[in-house]
Amino acid sequence: MACPFYWIRGECLNRSVVFELGHFDHLVSCYCDYYHQARPHQRKENKPLLGVWPEVDDPPNEGEKIVCRQWLGGVLKHYEREAA
Repeated sequence: MACPFYWIRGECLNRSVVFELGHFDHLVSCYCDYYHQARPHQRKENKPLLGVWPEVDDPPNEGEKIVCRQWLGGVLKHYEREAA
């Protein structure tokens, strides 16, 4: 079983300079939000743990916008189709 502490360290903390405990708490909280709401999980067919996601993986239609959601100033990113 994989340890979530390695993911937090590898994907978040290794790219940040932590100044105090409150800053550390903020970084971990933002990472947990990203991990549950946007990060794809292979055991769930590359869908996040929380939320409702479309079953169709078709390429976007012409004129359909792709938007980028960012966490921690762009360190963590997720791309999705813009809501209609």
